[in-house]
Amino acid sequence: MERYEEYAYILDFLPQGRYDDKRIKKEPIALAIGDMEFKLFELIIKPNVSPSIGDRVYIGKDIERRTEIHQIKKRIGFDELTPTAQVELPYVILQIVREQEKRFVDFYNTAQPITTRFHMLELLPGLGKKTMWAIVEERKKGKFTSFEDIVKRVKIHAPDKLIADRIKLELENPKEKYHIFVAK
Repeated sequence: MERYEEYAYILDFLPQGRYDDKRIKKEPIALAIGDMEFKLFELIIKPNVSPSIGDRVYIGKDIERRTEIHQIKKRIGFDELTPTAQVELPYVILQIVREQEKRFVDFYNTAQPITTRFHMLELLPGLGKKTMWAIVEERKKGKFTSFEDIVKRVKIHAPDKLIADRIKLELENPKEKYHIFVAK
């Protein structure tokens, strides 16, 4: 069953549309990322609206609540993002991860082995077996309550950035074997 994004964050705004669009009347579009499944979208913006990079906009099914977005034009891949959107992507992902801290701290609390030799935590870029075991042992003593708690108890420098880096990796490589955050 496909789930739908309710909110997205703007990565780039093109008031004149895409430069490669050959139509005479071009519509203003924005490139955005959903905040739950990290789907990438091309959105048609309502007239006289100029969203800024990083703005959170409603894209759900209730059209009455859509104040900035006229419609979702299509879902896109990482390679269809503009250079500006690609540069902004890591910052916006990190913003989402920090705003949804509980959700991602829960990942550290509940991540399980994938095979007998490989753990979900090892999918986080830069996190090896030694740190993975430290997390597993520490969470046996009590659940992590925040990113700061993880930093104090396990000595990971930036647990939020590890999550954000994994999300970006999954977006850049749609054929990645394991998707733990990004919808395929």
